[in-house]
Amino acid sequence: MMEKLAFYLQHPFVQYALIVGVLIALCSSLLGVTLVLKRFSFIGDGLSHVAFGAMSVAAVLGLTDNTVLVLPVTIICAILLLCRGQNTQMKGDAAIAMLSVTALAFGYLCSNIFSTSANLSGDVCTTLFGSISILTLRKEEVWMCMVLSVVVVLFFILFYHKIFDVTFDENFARAVGTKVDAFHFVLSIIIAVIIVLAMKLVGSLLVSALIIFPALSSMRLFQSFKGVTICSAVISVICAFSGILISILAGTPVGATVVGVDVLVFGVCWCLGRLHGGE
Repeated sequence: MMEKLAFYLQHPFVQYALIVGVLIALCSSLLGVTLVLKRFSFIGDGLSHVAFGAMSVAAVLGLTDNTVLVLPVTIICAILLLCRGQNTQMKGDAAIAMLSVTALAFGYLCSNIFSTSANLSGDVCTTLFGSISILTLRKEEVWMCMVLSVVVVLFFILFYHKIFDVTFDENFARAVGTKVDAFHFVLSIIIAVIIVLAMKLVGSLLVSALIIFPALSSMRLFQSFKGVTICSAVISVICAFSGILISILAGTPVGATVVGVDVLVFGVCWCLGRLHGGE
């Protein structure tokens, strides 16, 4: 097995997949801690369905690069959910649920009515559950992901205390001069971009797993915000790296394998938490 692994690691497409997968997992985990604590865990699910709907429209329009449509639409919806969702009669969780099912149904309906492929079911399945696109990345896409990851990590390092304040008490954050609305605006853009990239790794239906499981696993082991954030990043990176390697060696779907490893690690962390007296 080690010889087989060494053989695969010599290929650029495997190296690119590992780099991008690890970076996406890192960014998702950092965002995940804040989103889970703010009760916005399923925003990844809702926005990924929005991205799926936009991808379907882009396919119908015949766009060679669907990102030019998918990314702006996802960013706009993220801003509406995070910046306006709590100031309207329809609160965040209800808005996410409504947007999620609507976009999913609309996307599939467009794909079905204006089908441009002979294998509609296969195309929809690979979009929803991930495909081999993570193994066919171009060098430009890898560099874009690396730049984005640096931006996300710097954002969390430079604004760590403001993120902490906004996560736990927005009223206090406003009282000490934090521009909460501006924070939500920037966070919305980052979340949207990460989700569009993460769909390459796990598909639109499994994106939430990258956000939720590392955060929940680390919360079983640590109590402090800093400890949870660091542990979440470490767990997410290890799970993504291991999941991609297992997928390549075993020939299993990349997205489902990465999520499976995340679930397994969560089970281990849950048991450790119980042993240390956690609920």
